[in-house]
This record gives sequence, structure tokens and C-alpha cells, in this order.
Amino acid sequence: MKRVAVFGNAGGGKSTLARRLSELTGLPLYSVDSLKYRAGGGEVPEGEYLKAHGDLLHREAWIIDGFGSVATAWERFAAADTLIYVDLPIFVHYMWVSKRLIKGSVVKPEGWPEDSPMWRGSVASYRVIPLCHRRLTPKYRELVAEASSEKRVYHLRSPRQMRAFVDAIEQEYGCD
Repeated sequence: MKRVAVFGNAGGGKSTLARRLSELTGLPLYSVDSLKYRAGGGEVPEGEYLKAHGDLLHREAWIIDGFGSVATAWERFAAADTLIYVDLPIFVHYMWVSKRLIKGSVVKPEGWPEDSPMWRGSVASYRVIPLCHRRLTPKYRELVAEASSEKRVYHLRSPRQMRAFVDAIEQEYGCD
């Protein structure tokens, strides 16, 4: 496991999972949102984002968390040796976006660009959840089914499976 793509619908705990995985494995962690958005929430120019993303993919080791765009996501999935797909029930995504909104009014979520508007980001997540569920979830499921013969694939379908996955990584890497 050297190049890891963590992906799934908004609010599914991908960033938390990716951060913990980075701590356990020592692999460097990169958030697509940090590449795509500036402090304050403004988008970086598309060319700048594409260059930064492309540069990351050429590194020897990484964990990349997030989406970005369809083209860059599929480019990332092809470059990864390990795919971690967080595929939770849709109500969990809504619940966790709400939790992040409430908690984020006190503390900035890790991985969010500095001074990003919590309310606007949360509303965007609420809008993305049903769209992702309808349009991307079937494609993600197809991707992980097909890729399982060539890559390490983890299709995590519940918070319990996410915890068990982290526990297994802790054991594999000899962590406490």
C-alpha cells in the first residue's frame, strides 16, 4: 500500500479515515479540497488544480482523500494501488454532514482550507449527497468490483466496517 485513493459520498468520514490511515502507515496525506480551494473557500484556477493534482499522482507514495472532478478522480483511481471506497447508507451521510456543521461552528474541520465558510460548504454537501448517490455510487461500485483483481480494494459499507478496517491496519502496521 503506497498510493491510496479514499473516496465516496460527501460527509462519509473519508477525511477522518484518511487522516488515521496516514498516521498509522506514515504515508503522506493530501486532501483534494486543499488543492481545489483557497483559504476562504474560493476555487483555484482549473489549470493550477490540474497541475497540482498531476504532480501528486507522480509521487512515490500518497493517500489522497476527496473528489475534485470526474476526470481527476478516475485518473487518481487508475494511479492508485489501493482503493478505499466509503459507501455508507445515505442517511449516515446526511447525519454526519449535520454533525460536521454543528461541530464546525466551534472548531474548523481538519482538511478544510483555512477560513472556508462552514455554512456554504455544508449546504453544498447536502446538495451533493443525493446527486452523488444517484450518479456516482453505481459507477464507484462498478469500479471497485472490476478493480479488485488488480488492486487492493476496500469497500466499506458501514461505520462498523470502517472501525474494523482501521483496527486491521493498526495490526498490520504494528501500531498500538
